[in-house]
Amino acid sequence: QVQLRESGGGLVQAGGSLRLSCVFSGRTFNLYAMAWFRQAPGKEREFAGQISGSGNITYYKDFVKGRFTISRDNAKNTVYLQMNNLKPEDTAVYFCAADELYVRVRDRPNYWGQGTQVTVSS
Repeated sequence: QVQLRESGGGLVQAGGSLRLSCVFSGRTFNLYAMAWFRQAPGKEREFAGQISGSGNITYYKDFVKGRFTISRDNAKNTVYLQMNNLKPEDTAVYFCAADELYVRVRDRPNYWGQGTQVTVSS
């Protein structure tokens, strides 16, 4: 059974940076596409970006392009979300997700982490 555990959230001032990590266990990591989502208070969960199993292909939603970067270290079974130039509207719980299929991870991933809170103060 796949398990995902996020870490790295916290409180940061606007303009600052955070790096979130998500450790994967239970299966062969490089066979899974990974994605990051977020859910702000009172809003639906939204997709932010994804990365292929090899790490060679990434895709980002427009609201994070140029500010957030997804990467992975397959030797460490970990995917990262580097967030720069953070804004108060980035405040949310951030979730990582995994799926065997790259095309499915952004819509209906099979596996979810518990989330980590990111709060950006103005």
